[in-house]
Amino acid sequence: MSLSKRTQAQIERRLITSLTEVCETAKTQIPGFVWLTHVVDYEAFPASLKVVWVFDTQDSKDFALADGEATFMGELTAQALADAQVKVRNGSAHVYFDSEEECQRSCGGNWPKRLAQKQTGR
Repeated sequence: MSLSKRTQAQIERRLITSLTEVCETAKTQIPGFVWLTHVVDYEAFPASLKVVWVFDTQDSKDFALADGEATFMGELTAQALADAQVKVRNGSAHVYFDSEEECQRSCGGNWPKRLAQKQTGR
């Protein structure tokens, strides 16, 4: 079933609000974390939803993941999705991690290009 443009806009507003709150919380608690975003294809919603957590460097990302922060970030993401009234079967399947450093290396710092690659699964 295709979602109307109005429904898509409502979902988008709820996602932005809830993920912004999560981002502000995480910035104070996870060293090296700088921002997060999401990408979604509403023709395949909610399965296509990806929440991308971005760190300043690859080392910061690797340290956070080795330190068990992935579980915390997954929990924060799950809560944000619930707050946005987005129902997914496995919240951690929608969480991805990246770094400013890796985007610079692979895409010349072009985040729209990098996120498009995430959306298509590359």
